[in-house]
Amino acid sequence: MYHTIKEFEDDWTREIERMLTMLDNIPDSALSQAVADGHRTLGRIAWHITTTIPEMMAHTGIAIDVLSENSPMSETSKDIRHAYEVVARMLLERIKQSWTDETLDKEDDLYGEKWPRKVTLKVLVHHQIHHRGQMTVLMRQAGLKVPGLFGPAKEDWTEYGMQPPEV
Repeated sequence: MYHTIKEFEDDWTREIERMLTMLDNIPDSALSQAVADGHRTLGRIAWHITTTIPEMMAHTGIAIDVLSENSPMSETSKDIRHAYEVVARMLLERIKQSWTDETLDKEDDLYGEKWPRKVTLKVLVHHQIHHRGQMTVLMRQAGLKVPGLFGPAKEDWTEYGMQPPEV
């Protein structure tokens, strides 16, 4: 839970960088990778993360009108990355401009419930982390190296001169 705008800013800034690193490691050829038929593709998950930012935050009065949840999915990793970066950074700027530490306790209607804004921000971050975890599985299935965002990925251990963990 966030108690100050600065706490969110610090966390969200790191999350933006992690997401951009992830997107930088996905070639266009892997965007169609799905865990199985009838499930979201790697590109669709990345796009869902991107469009959820303006969709969820609209419930709090934060307008990020450059993209909506119904915007057609970008065709390339570069375009998805760009769209994500624009909405993610715009969110931070709009919050810093219009919210205060005190307004983090204000409740908004989200999905049939009343959520304090500090909860909404935490849910947004957790939502992104959750789907980024799904993306790592799809990246592995596509034969891609997964970036070590919270510590070394499997391939990183050798690069660090260490023995990879047992499988």
